[in-house]
Amino acid sequence: MLEHDVIIVGGGLAGCRAAVEIARTDYRLNVAVVAKTHPIRSHSVAAQGGMAATLKNVDTEDTWEAHAFDTVKGSDYLADQDAVEILTREAPGVVIDLEHMGVLFSRLQDGRIAQRAFGGHSQRRTCYAADKTGHAILHELVNNLRRYGVRIYDEWYVMRLILEEGQAKGVVMYRIEDAQIEIVRAKAVMFATGGYGRVYNTTSNDYASTGDGLAMSALAGVPLEDMEFVQFHPTGLYPVGVLISEAVRGEGAYLINSEGSRFMSTYAPSRMELAPRDITSRAIARELRAGRGINPDGSAGGPFVYLDLRHMGKEKIMTRIPFCWDEAHRLLGIDAVNEPIPVRPTVHYSMGGIPTNTDGQVRSSPEGLVDAFFAAGESACVSVHGANRLGSNSLLECVVYGKRTGASIAQFVQNRKLPDIDEQRYLKEAQQQIQSLFDQAGQQRINQLRQAFQDCMTQHCGVFRTEASLREGLNQLQQLQEQYQQIYLDDKGKLWNTEIIEALELQNLMVVGQLIIASALNRTESRGAHCREDYPERDDGNFLKHTMAYYSPAGIDLQYLPVAITMFEPQERKY
Repeated sequence: MLEHDVIIVGGGLAGCRAAVEIARTDYRLNVAVVAKTHPIRSHSVAAQGGMAATLKNVDTEDTWEAHAFDTVKGSDYLADQDAVEILTREAPGVVIDLEHMGVLFSRLQDGRIAQRAFGGHSQRRTCYAADKTGHAILHELVNNLRRYGVRIYDEWYVMRLILEEGQAKGVVMYRIEDAQIEIVRAKAVMFATGGYGRVYNTTSNDYASTGDGLAMSALAGVPLEDMEFVQFHPTGLYPVGVLISEAVRGEGAYLINSEGSRFMSTYAPSRMELAPRDITSRAIARELRAGRGINPDGSAGGPFVYLDLRHMGKEKIMTRIPFCWDEAHRLLGIDAVNEPIPVRPTVHYSMGGIPTNTDGQVRSSPEGLVDAFFAAGESACVSVHGANRLGSNSLLECVVYGKRTGASIAQFVQNRKLPDIDEQRYLKEAQQQIQSLFDQAGQQRINQLRQAFQDCMTQHCGVFRTEASLREGLNQLQQLQEQYQQIYLDDKGKLWNTEIIEALELQNLMVVGQLIIASALNRTESRGAHCREDYPERDDGNFLKHTMAYYSPAGIDLQYLPVAITMFEPQERKY
């Protein structure tokens, strides 16, 4: 059995920042990070646009209170305002800390960190490294893991959270290279496993974003918070689905329909293309419904709108947003200097997740905590984003709450003993789980079932939702889950068997999908990214509260948690 003081599952920004903070706080602690890819290949590396902080380098009148208000308003008043205060107060300090670690932010002429406009923000406060900000930050954090001697288990897949009698004791993990299974015990377990975009058929997320940490938590009896709030990014490159960063609109690009009109003037006249993402995504979806989308031949009535950069000029495009140009050119052969880019909404971010308090401790219920279990980043829900996240607040959350959770863990494990675990029991159960998948004599390929599941989620729980569509989606999901027993694996080998990983990931995706639809069905209002066409108004009287969804094979049990309102009273959300 492997032993560490702390085991962190997930090698992205939140997990790496927590590991660095633990090591900085107490160099004697034995810290390990386990990830199913190498940390440098975590999805954080794909984050393009930037990281919000009130440095006042461009807009000198900016304040943390203004950043907090923009965040709470953007969340449609579902964000916990105590958590938002921590996020926005600590933002400038964590950016400077990253700069001191060596992160190469873009600069103003006088050498200070550059800041750009972003959707939903009232000031230019987004710090960036061209349009490769996540890449720049993650590389420095991984360098620091090596510097501090953090153990990295890369390309190990975590199969199970060991949670007994209200205490997290460790994890069961599987080495993809050779199928070796190890039980790891630790004084504290942290999940930083990212989002679950692969629940849907079109997403900006990478193939590893399968909600593993959320599903493992749910299967261990932990509730998941606010799972109905799934963010669609307005500008997914059509038909590929990869992201065209909000930084592109922050630098001045236009959204235009088949009539050549900047249609955002109808939906958010004060902010235009820099309205919050939920509003912009719904605006595009409504333009497509109204027949003002564009076809590949340029005619009306098609499945996308245009993102137009042509007026920006080659120099600005190539210096400020080079990765955007490269993506469009590499994937579609489009030269964005001279041609508009086809875009439509794509699943991008999960506002919901494993519920935590502001120290990163996981909640077992609206009142209780799980002993020795922590979470941060996109897999967690401390609820700084509420019903809709503002662009450039996700990197900020990963770093602020990664650091904060790391500091919390470093104190928590002092003078604690390693827990007792029945290693043989967990080894045997893991081996049986793998063997039973090998032995299944089904008729269905994993890919067929996964595609049917993703299509079901996209069709029945997308940008717009109704009771009828959600009920039909839930029925279909339950039928698809039964078909899981019918999949078969071609590869029965132990070396680099990616098929077994896909089978385990599909099981997790199905758990997460059920929790999303069940939570969405019960929230009979429209708020942020959750748009119920049969309940178009926000209903603070009944739903100014967080959903807490408990999973069981028999069905989903829902409880609720009050929203922390400490600064701003809810009001109508207009832009």
